[in-house]
Amino acid sequence: MNTSTISRVMATLVVAALTLTACGSSEGSSGGDGPMAGQEITIGVFSGWEEGIAASYLWGHIFEQAGAEVSYQTAEAGPTYAGVAQGQLDLNFDAWLPATHESYWKEYGDDLEDLGTWFDNAPLTIAVNKDAPIQSLSELKAHADEFGNRIVGIEPGAGLTQITKDQVIPQYGLNTMKLVESSTTAMLAELKSATESGENIAVTLWRPHWAYSAFPIRDLKDPKNALGDPEEIHAFGTKGFSEEYPEAAKWIKNFEMTDTQLSSLEELMFNQNHGNKNEQSVEQWLKDNPGFVKQVTDGALP
Repeated sequence: MNTSTISRVMATLVVAALTLTACGSSEGSSGGDGPMAGQEITIGVFSGWEEGIAASYLWGHIFEQAGAEVSYQTAEAGPTYAGVAQGQLDLNFDAWLPATHESYWKEYGDDLEDLGTWFDNAPLTIAVNKDAPIQSLSELKAHADEFGNRIVGIEPGAGLTQITKDQVIPQYGLNTMKLVESSTTAMLAELKSATESGENIAVTLWRPHWAYSAFPIRDLKDPKNALGDPEEIHAFGTKGFSEEYPEAAKWIKNFEMTDTQLSSLEELMFNQNHGNKNEQSVEQWLKDNPGFVKQVTDGALP
């Protein structure tokens, strides 16, 4: 069995498991009155991808205001794409295109509906502590030992991980450095520890991310453009989403966030509230951003 087949089988198994547990394990509302009353939406959320978590809970709140019953299912990107394509999940807000999720889009795109771009300047990065001795990825090889010969990465299945392995490491001759594949949570824990203790560290990261305001870090220059151009973040639904949820689809197509808006929501949700009060964080953010819901829903909701 080749790697691609194994990946598809594992994704199917995980999606099946998520489907069996969906009713009992997800946060969500019981619905109410409004233009989406009686509708149920399950949002697939990528584990550890803060911008997607933030957008998911923001829209979950909006759908609940409109009367829908909302639940969330968290998994890595592959199983989530499979779940949306197979119809076990309705929606996701975190497709990084054209490069990071290119392989998922090729595999599942025929069974997905692109609901549009909501953030259009999202670069992948290799970040280091602000007082690191280098400014560019082209210098990292010569200073590898000062970083413990490690680049601290995120989930093995993440597109950023694959791009770092396939593009960054070979183009900059970093084969002697170990790419630590773990999780976003583990990477951030190492980043926090290193910056607090004054150690050098190199991590795979992306913008926007609350880590840039929480820790003294900066991006390394990428003169070879190995990480690619800044990407777009898209929302996507299962095929036929617009027909089943016309109000939601129309509103999502109005959805855009500025860097300031998204960074402030992430800061509140993950830095101040440590990812433990997502719904309360959204409510507070909306109080600080009056008119946002009215704007994206064309006045259908206050």
